[in-house]
Parts: sequence; C-alpha cells; structure tokens
Amino acid sequence: MAPDAQQSAPFVVTLEIDDQAQARFDRERAALFAPGRTQVGAHVTLFHAVPAAQEPAVFAALTTAAAREPFPVEVFELMPLGRGVAYRLRSAELLALHRELQRSWWDGLSPQDRQGFRPHVTVQNKVSPEEAGRTLARLRQAFAPFEITARALRLWRYEGGPWTGLARFPLGAASQPGARSLR
Repeated sequence: MAPDAQQSAPFVVTLEIDDQAQARFDRERAALFAPGRTQVGAHVTLFHAVPAAQEPAVFAALTTAAAREPFPVEVFELMPLGRGVAYRLRSAELLALHRELQRSWWDGLSPQDRQGFRPHVTVQNKVSPEEAGRTLARLRQAFAPFEITARALRLWRYEGGPWTGLARFPLGAASQPGARSLR
C-alpha cells in the first residue's frame, strides 16, 4: 500500500483475550474457514473503520479506556451468521467500554460502528448456508458456556485484507505511560 493510502486507511479496534481462549478460537477458525479465506486470526472487533484522521483522539481514548482492569467475558452461545458461525459474548464491562469509545469517536464513525454492539468471535464465514448450518449444529452439541478474560485493546490499520498491528493497550496498565507501539 502506498504511504498516502496507508495513512488514510481506517483503524480497526479489537479486544485482546487470554491466550487459552485465543488459541481455541484460532484453531476452530483455521479448521472451519475455507482455505485462503481468512486474512487475520480470531478476534473480537469493537470498531471496524475508525477514520485515520482521528489518530490523536483514538490513541487518547484507548489509553484512557485501558485504565480499567482486565475483566471476565462470558462466551454464552453460538450464533448463526447465515454463511458462518460465531460465538456470542456477554459482559457489562465490555458493553460499557464500547459505549465509552463510541461516544468519543461518534462524529467520525461509519454507520456500521454507530449501530448496536453485538460482541462475538467469528469462527466460520463465507461458506454455504448449508455448511454453516451443519457447523452450527455440530458445535452446539458440545457447547457449554465458558468464561474468557479481556486483556488489552488493540489498534490495527485495515489494508484491504490483512491488518497491520499499530498498538496494544494493556488493560490495567494505568501506571504505564500509554500504548505499546507495534510499528
């Protein structure tokens, strides 16, 4: 991507979860996505397209939001996506975090990022509805709700497919001087 295009490419903001949960979702995603159809690992997207022009406000808001301690998130059910399957997440703290960031960036957010927040981890997408239905039924047979831990906020640059990691904001790191850059 050309430097000018890179600087204007939108930001993606995700929630980083504990290593054990990340490994589980990554394994399922690798097994269930069609080969070559996934550009990034399993993730919890908080925002899909925050304008790059808001970079100072984005860093400031993420630094402030990361002052909260790591918190539990319940993985409470499987969710059909039509052409895929996701795990739905539930956490009052996660919803509050999302609302806080959404208010901070509201004027620059896309319609998608202004709508209601339904946190989830997609483990299958871009398959036929029939295949998605079979996957959903199979995963539901063995599913029991479980808890994961939110550990950090991550900032990425969307580059038309793969994402470039820009910064990690560890939760509970109020005593640390801001984000850890990934550049």
